Amino acid sequence: MTNKISSKLVAEKVRKWHIYDASDESFGRMASKIAMILRGKNKVDFVHHVDAGDFVVVINTDNVKYTKGKGDGKIYYSYSGYMGGMSEISLKNQIQKDSREVIKSAVYGMLPKNKLRDQMIKRLHIYKDKKHPYGKKFDN
Repeated sequence: MTNKISSKLVAEKVRKWHIYDASDESFGRMASKIAMILRGKNKVDFVHHVDAGDFVVVINTDNVKYTKGKGDGKIYYSYSGYMGGMSEISLKNQIQKDSREVIKSAVYGMLPKNKLRDQMIKRLHIYKDKKHPYGKKFDN
Protein backbone atom coordinates (compact mmCIF):
# COMPACT_ATOMS: atom_id res chain seq x y z
CA MET A 1 0.00 0.00 0.00
CA THR A 2 2.77 2.45 0.85
CA ASN A 3 4.56 1.74 -2.43
CA LYS A 4 1.56 2.99 -4.40
CA ILE A 5 1.40 6.16 -2.33
CA SER A 6 5.09 6.95 -2.54
CA SER A 7 5.27 6.19 -6.28
CA LYS A 8 2.31 8.54 -6.79
CA LEU A 9 4.08 11.28 -4.83
CA VAL A 10 7.27 10.83 -6.83
CA ALA A 11 5.42 10.99 -10.16
CA GLU A 12 3.56 14.21 -9.29
CA LYS A 13 6.45 16.28 -7.93
CA VAL A 14 7.31 19.56 -9.60
CA ARG A 15 10.67 21.08 -8.75
CA LYS A 16 11.17 24.84 -8.59
CA TRP A 17 14.43 26.76 -8.81
CA HIS A 18 15.62 29.02 -5.97
CA ILE A 19 18.55 31.43 -5.98
CA TYR A 20 20.55 32.55 -2.94
CA ASP A 21 23.14 35.29 -2.76
CA ALA A 22 25.87 34.16 -0.35
CA SER A 23 26.88 37.74 0.44
CA ASP A 24 23.50 38.49 2.09
CA GLU A 25 23.74 36.43 5.32
CA SER A 26 26.10 34.17 7.25
CA PHE A 27 26.80 30.80 5.68
CA GLY A 28 25.40 28.74 8.57
CA ARG A 29 21.96 30.35 8.46
CA MET A 30 21.95 30.22 4.70
CA ALA A 31 23.00 26.55 4.70
CA SER A 32 20.11 25.58 6.99
CA LYS A 33 17.59 27.31 4.69
CA ILE A 34 19.14 25.64 1.64
CA ALA A 35 19.00 22.22 3.31
CA MET A 36 15.31 22.73 4.07
CA ILE A 37 14.58 23.56 0.42
CA LEU A 38 16.67 20.64 -0.91
CA ARG A 39 14.81 18.29 1.41
CA GLY A 40 11.38 19.72 0.51
CA LYS A 41 10.33 20.75 4.02
CA ASN A 42 9.04 24.07 2.70
CA LYS A 43 6.26 22.27 0.80
CA VAL A 44 2.83 21.38 2.11
CA ASP A 45 3.01 17.74 1.04
CA PHE A 46 6.33 16.97 2.78
CA VAL A 47 6.95 13.29 3.55
CA HIS A 48 10.17 12.03 5.12
CA HIS A 49 10.71 9.09 2.76
CA VAL A 50 10.12 10.98 -0.53
CA ASP A 51 12.71 13.21 -2.16
CA ALA A 52 10.53 16.10 -3.36
CA GLY A 53 12.90 19.04 -2.83
CA ASP A 54 13.71 21.87 -5.20
CA PHE A 55 16.83 23.06 -7.02
CA VAL A 56 19.02 25.71 -5.37
CA VAL A 57 21.61 27.96 -7.03
CA VAL A 58 24.04 29.80 -4.74
CA ILE A 59 25.98 32.76 -6.15
CA ASN A 60 28.73 35.05 -4.83
CA THR A 61 30.35 32.49 -2.55
CA ASP A 62 33.61 34.46 -2.52
CA ASN A 63 31.82 37.13 -0.44
CA VAL A 64 30.40 34.72 2.15
CA LYS A 65 29.94 36.19 5.63
CA TYR A 66 31.04 34.60 8.90
CA THR A 67 31.38 35.80 12.48
CA LYS A 68 34.59 37.22 13.91
CA GLY A 69 36.05 34.17 15.63
CA LYS A 70 35.23 31.65 12.94
CA GLY A 71 37.86 32.86 10.44
CA ASP A 72 40.71 31.21 12.33
CA GLY A 73 38.69 29.20 14.86
CA LYS A 74 36.76 26.90 12.54
CA ILE A 75 39.03 24.23 11.09
CA TYR A 76 38.27 21.68 8.38
CA TYR A 77 40.09 18.35 8.71
CA SER A 78 40.84 15.74 6.06
CA TYR A 79 42.61 12.44 6.46
CA SER A 80 44.29 10.57 3.62
CA GLY A 81 44.40 7.23 5.44
CA TYR A 82 48.19 7.14 5.74
CA MET A 83 50.38 7.77 8.77
CA GLY A 84 50.74 11.52 9.25
CA GLY A 85 48.10 12.10 6.57
CA MET A 86 45.96 14.45 8.64
CA SER A 87 45.67 17.89 7.12
CA GLU A 88 43.76 20.90 8.36
CA ILE A 89 42.72 24.23 6.92
CA SER A 90 41.03 27.19 8.57
CA LEU A 91 37.78 28.70 7.33
CA LYS A 92 39.52 31.87 6.12
CA ASN A 93 42.05 29.89 4.08
CA GLN A 94 39.38 27.53 2.73
CA ILE A 95 37.34 30.49 1.45
CA GLN A 96 40.41 31.81 -0.36
CA LYS A 97 41.19 28.36 -1.78
CA ASP A 98 37.65 27.31 -2.82
CA SER A 99 34.70 29.08 -1.24
CA ARG A 100 32.18 26.70 -2.83
CA GLU A 101 33.40 23.83 -0.66
CA VAL A 102 32.50 25.73 2.53
CA ILE A 103 28.84 26.04 1.50
CA LYS A 104 28.67 22.49 0.17
CA SER A 105 30.08 20.89 3.33
CA ALA A 106 27.76 22.95 5.56
CA VAL A 107 24.66 21.96 3.57
CA TYR A 108 25.79 18.34 3.25
CA GLY A 109 26.12 18.04 7.02
CA MET A 110 22.58 19.38 7.51
CA LEU A 111 20.91 16.89 5.18
CA PRO A 112 19.60 13.57 6.57
CA LYS A 113 22.14 10.77 6.72
CA ASN A 114 20.37 8.26 4.46
CA LYS A 115 20.15 7.16 0.82
CA LEU A 116 18.39 10.34 -0.25
CA ARG A 117 21.27 12.64 0.75
CA ASP A 118 23.29 12.11 -2.43
CA GLN A 119 20.24 12.78 -4.61
CA MET A 120 19.50 15.98 -2.71
CA ILE A 121 23.02 17.38 -2.88
CA LYS A 122 23.05 16.94 -6.68
CA ARG A 123 20.38 19.65 -6.94
CA LEU A 124 22.67 22.19 -5.26
CA HIS A 125 24.60 24.35 -7.75
CA ILE A 126 27.26 26.68 -6.35
CA TYR A 127 29.08 29.50 -8.18
CA LYS A 128 31.79 31.92 -7.05
CA ASP A 129 30.34 34.99 -8.76
CA LYS A 130 27.02 36.12 -10.24
CA LYS A 131 27.42 34.23 -13.52
CA HIS A 132 25.44 30.99 -13.76
CA PRO A 133 23.74 29.13 -16.64
CA TYR A 134 20.30 28.88 -14.97
CA GLY A 135 19.03 32.41 -15.59
CA LYS A 136 15.67 31.67 -17.22
CA LYS A 137 14.48 29.03 -14.73
CA PHE A 138 13.66 31.33 -11.81
CA ASP A 139 10.15 32.46 -11.04
CA ASN A 140 11.16 34.77 -8.17
